[in-house]
Amino acid sequence: MIIDLKSVQDAPRHFDFALQPDWWHPEGEDDQVLGMDGPLDVRITIYRAGTKHILEGRLSGTLRVRCDRCLEPCRHDLSKEFRLFLAPPPATAESEIELEQEDLSLDFVVSDEVDLEEIVREQIYFSLPMKVLCKENCLGLCPSCGANLNLEKCGCPKGEGHPEFSKLKSLKF
Repeated sequence: MIIDLKSVQDAPRHFDFALQPDWWHPEGEDDQVLGMDGPLDVRITIYRAGTKHILEGRLSGTLRVRCDRCLEPCRHDLSKEFRLFLAPPPATAESEIELEQEDLSLDFVVSDEVDLEEIVREQIYFSLPMKVLCKENCLGLCPSCGANLNLEKCGCPKGEGHPEFSKLKSLKF
């Protein structure tokens, strides 16, 4: 959904829509987000504030994601509120600029149009935790044979640590 920022003035414009599961396309086979379980409800409000536009939104739905330990698909409930400031890029020629805390919610727009679906996609990735787990006590994969330890026990011998450190066992205190 493309929004023309010229049409957004001081009075807020509201957009309520639902994105269907077939909307999501993974960015490759290693993508963390595999798809959606049901529609994703989106509420977005845009209004002008000086030279910037303020975009406030809320996402709610359920995602299918990949567990970081066992790589099995699992569900992740999504309920996220966000606020972005849309502004034209700075006119400075500096190659490096130090970001301030308020700059982290600033998004630069190079044209008078903004794609709400791209903003939603970006916010979905921002909503993911640092480590996605199918369950809190997920055992993951065996580092030797690759077996999913949640489903089966592997017969791999348990190592006693790195061989370089085996000499430390003979130290007497």
